[in-house]
Amino acid sequence: MINNQWYAVASSKDFKKGRLYPVERMGLKLVFFRNCKGELHILSDRCPHRGALVGMGKVVNGHLQCPFHGIEFAEDGKCACVPAEGRKSNKNYDRFNLKNYPVREIGGIVFMWYGDAEPVSEPPVFDIMTDKRFKYGHLNDTWNIHYSRVIENQLDVQHLAFVHHNTIGRGDKTLINGPKVVWLDENTLQTSANNEKDAGQVPRGADECSINTTNLTFKYPNLWMNTINNKIRILAYFIPVNEDETIISIRFYNRITGIGLIDKIIAFAGNWADLIVERQDKRVVEKQIPSKTALRIDERLLMADKPIIEYRRRREELQRS
Repeated sequence: MINNQWYAVASSKDFKKGRLYPVERMGLKLVFFRNCKGELHILSDRCPHRGALVGMGKVVNGHLQCPFHGIEFAEDGKCACVPAEGRKSNKNYDRFNLKNYPVREIGGIVFMWYGDAEPVSEPPVFDIMTDKRFKYGHLNDTWNIHYSRVIENQLDVQHLAFVHHNTIGRGDKTLINGPKVVWLDENTLQTSANNEKDAGQVPRGADECSINTTNLTFKYPNLWMNTINNKIRILAYFIPVNEDETIISIRFYNRITGIGLIDKIIAFAGNWADLIVERQDKRVVEKQIPSKTALRIDERLLMADKPIIEYRRRREELQRS
């Protein structure tokens, strides 16, 4: 993991008011809770008393109540009541407080601050997330592999003709020009495929290539967008559940007709097309060794792996900072 970052971790629509949702993210046991005002809170899901999961409890008078001994916590994680010592007790129970994780909701996506320092910035976003002209469909799929492998797959331009030979990789374009990689800011990289049929020519270098209108953009730590054209975008965020499990959340955005209902239907169909494509990836990626990547592992990389090398290099820099 990269410390002190905003991670996209869930969809806002998954959490209703007045209920507790035990969730695992980044290997942490967490409880998601939306208060009576609709504000979402994320707390550690371990009662400091005897280690029970608070998320298995219930909401009592706006408090989270542990299912084991009834200890109550306010929405910010502060211990509000220890029944065994009486509701009138004036003792300081700060040692029972649950860790409270900063939360933002943008465009229906939940961002959680992961780290020890306080947030010094707002979550990374794409404009498409709040552009009301676009309608989107949303689906989740769980992959049994570290999230870094799932991200790298979305930056890999040379697998298209093989893994997706009968879908988005049709045309037998196995020769890779470049690929060119540009940094839009210190934590946002962009690349695109410049693939051709192999007729014996020498691949062009990255300096001879440009970023196409159809391109891939990645924002650290886990947000990605495929720009198809000015009317179709595919957005994904790669949710680290733990070291061995990732949820890929995919949204197909479009404004093809400009008619809300029709574009919503198109988005639904687009999502299922996306699912077919990502399942082709999943079959291969889940079996990669090792399951977690790093800048220096036992792999023999090529010029065509430039986007992946750049991703690894910056990720390692952020991990060290």
